[in-house]
Amino acid sequence: MDWFAVRHVIENDGSFEERITLWEAASEDEAIACAEEEARAYVSALGDPMKALGLFQSYRLSDPPGDGREVFSLIRRSPLASEEYLATFFDTGDEFQRIE
Repeated sequence: MDWFAVRHVIENDGSFEERITLWEAASEDEAIACAEEEARAYVSALGDPMKALGLFQSYRLSDPPGDGREVFSLIRRSPLASEEYLATFFDTGDEFQRIE
């Protein structure tokens, strides 16, 4: 059995929640199936208008979960400069951020 992180997106009335869940599974397919089931339960518990979108991406961890371990990696090629890339995909100004 290996550990897998599965990334997926939940839509909620114009907002999109990106989630990463961890699964100990025999394969990537099994981990994704577990994440799909958990996402269905998550959406069901929170009710309409939430829905799980069809994108589920898996990453097999090279080591078991622990402090400082990488739990997800996605590499994307882009012609954008670094600041434009971040502004386009990660810091659009519409994110809900934790305020301390």
